[in-house]
Amino acid sequence: MTTPFVRTAPSPTGYLHIGNARSLMFNWLFAVRHGGRFLLRYDDTDQARSKPEFAEAIAEDLAWLGVLPDASIKQSERIALYDAAADKLRAAGRLYPCYESADELDRKRKRQLARGLPPVYDRAGLKLTAEERAKLEAEGRKAHWRFLLDWEEVGWDDLVRGPSHVDCASLSDPVLVREDGTYPYTLPSVIDDLDMGITHVIRGEDHVTNTAVQIQIMQTLGGALPAFGHHNLLTTASGEGLSKRLGHLSLRGLRESGIESLAVAALAVLTGSSDAVRPVSSLEELAGLVDLAHVSRAPAKFDEHELETLSARTLHQLDFAAVEERLKELGIPASEPFWLAVRGNLARLSGAKDWWTIVEGPIETHIADPAFAAAAAALLPEEPFDQTTWKSWTQAVAAQTGAKGKALFMPLRQALTGLDHGPELAALLPLIGREKALKRLAGEAA
Repeated sequence: MTTPFVRTAPSPTGYLHIGNARSLMFNWLFAVRHGGRFLLRYDDTDQARSKPEFAEAIAEDLAWLGVLPDASIKQSERIALYDAAADKLRAAGRLYPCYESADELDRKRKRQLARGLPPVYDRAGLKLTAEERAKLEAEGRKAHWRFLLDWEEVGWDDLVRGPSHVDCASLSDPVLVREDGTYPYTLPSVIDDLDMGITHVIRGEDHVTNTAVQIQIMQTLGGALPAFGHHNLLTTASGEGLSKRLGHLSLRGLRESGIESLAVAALAVLTGSSDAVRPVSSLEELAGLVDLAHVSRAPAKFDEHELETLSARTLHQLDFAAVEERLKELGIPASEPFWLAVRGNLARLSGAKDWWTIVEGPIETHIADPAFAAAAAALLPEEPFDQTTWKSWTQAVAAQTGAKGKALFMPLRQALTGLDHGPELAALLPLIGREKALKRLAGEAA
């Protein structure tokens, strides 16, 4: 295989959501798996809707996911390339001017549908004489420019779908240049892929028809075709498409709610494939799991509740090195023993702060039976404590008091932590230490 150079091409017109993450992660993981490179391309030719703050948010979201582009470009800075390509297509007779207004085109489509015909552009612009074009322009009409499709079947071997084809006779000639001279998605996408040497275009199946058009444009311009792969799209659990309007499913929203980025990445690409959704410890591990050939043709239904569960499961198996800096950001000068003690009880990393408070104190304790607590305090071993201290201590308390089961363990947990649930006390007791444990058993805040 040629060393892959892949790209993600978000439009900075809103925040990325988990559906966008599916496509960008497929590309990033493909590059990681095959030792390739990854391009971040801002499709920002829509100057009215593109905002700098959304471009900044995209970069932040990628960084949060652990995706670091090898290169980054903005289409708004590459207009001269698109102008040159449009001129080349005009010279080749493949780009022709049309003068219909949006309302006129809409009426044409409705008439065709009413007659039971496909709403395909009738190439009226192609039939205009030079005199007719001059007359329309004298009336103040401005041309939009369409690419003249060859009415042929375009095929390719899709990385996901296998042998694929589109009959271009069923398509309208696409508009490549708007009336105001700006560019819709199609031509800039083609030119950037050719100019940057993109080898693999991996994107959603909603682009299958676009691929046939883009292949024709690439062939006209004389460029080498990349390989194409079209994965299924994420939908909501009810089957609805995801959109930027679903703010709580934006990557920013998920990040702010404390969802683990590795869980987002894993669910985004393993959902809708033959690989089971599972927690991973790194993107490298995930790259080893993801295979485009395993992606299903059926819609990939995304369940928000599954993401919550996967996020917690991901957190539970992260080692200390993966969270040390994040714990420090929470104000927790924590150690590996602390992390290993509490991680299995966390739904969000932020919850570690509560357990750090319980370890460090001071906390209010609950003493249901002062006599029992006093007996337990008298039997508490001298330090140093280790993982065996809890067992030997509770065995001694049981022998002294006759308490067993819940009657033995619950009063000690409530005295030491102020709670009736939490991490194993065999791991917490050495962190709390003897001095604080004795004060808490005496009913003191410590």
